[in-house]
Amino acid sequence: MLENKVRELRARFKMTQSDLATKVGISRQTVGLIEKGDYAPSVILALKIAQVFETTVEEVFWIKSS
Repeated sequence: MLENKVRELRARFKMTQSDLATKVGISRQTVGLIEKGDYAPSVILALKIAQVFETTVEEVFWIKSS
């Protein structure tokens, strides 16, 4: 299961789902699915999201250990 901090980072940067979606070239609905864990982004998309938040992919996304 892929976990993420997208919602937390969006709040910290005062962004809406639409703001983030526009910056990385996806739909607002896709941002919502990523935040819920229902969509695993491609490597390129994960890199773009991390770049928007000025951090590493590993700080935004990680695999939940069982």
